[in-house]
Amino acid sequence: MATTRTGDPALDAVYSSRKGRVDFVDVPEMAFVVVDGRGDPEGEQFAAAIGALYSISYGAHFLLKRATGAAPRVMGLEALWWVEGADAQSIMERFATGGVEVEQADRDRWCWRAMIMQLPGIDETLVAKAIDQARAKADAPALAAACFLRWAEGPSAQILHVGPYATEQTSLVTLHAAIAEHGSQPRGRHHEIYLGDPRRAAPEKLRTILRQPIEARG
Repeated sequence: MATTRTGDPALDAVYSSRKGRVDFVDVPEMAFVVVDGRGDPEGEQFAAAIGALYSISYGAHFLLKRATGAAPRVMGLEALWWVEGADAQSIMERFATGGVEVEQADRDRWCWRAMIMQLPGIDETLVAKAIDQARAKADAPALAAACFLRWAEGPSAQILHVGPYATEQTSLVTLHAAIAEHGSQPRGRHHEIYLGDPRRAAPEKLRTILRQPIEARG
């Protein structure tokens, strides 16, 4: 089992998953720092968003630690992925069933929300100070685009994928087959939780929780 420890058993349960096994979870409301964008995840805009998120998150961590003597850990990168347009639903369904390979996708159409979850103790006021602090050091569009939000994802299914992002589709097919067998259907946006630092891990050692919000089949 792969787990990102948060210090909160309820949160640990939704940040844990096993390779090849689909788990059904109820994701509670949490706080995030987010940057929205569009385009190839290997492009400069996504890389800039990652840098901005870590700068803000570590800034908030150290602001709180200086003020109180303690602060929760900085969590890892996550992202929501989707496409827009009249054919958006059919494209996502083809990905989920293996009808379209990742390499065949038009990545310029991909929309994303890069984000880092903020553990209790880090609030909107502290994040705003961290954003101002980071912008004072660097005039970066990603820093200007960053914001704080709270969000409850609710009922979801998830699976751990181990290996390169290009091979995620094998796990996605398993995930969506289990959702259908469960009597549910996908809703909302595909969610990826990157365990460890994706900028440093070897492709074969990458660990990613793939999460899909669900609802009762209509």
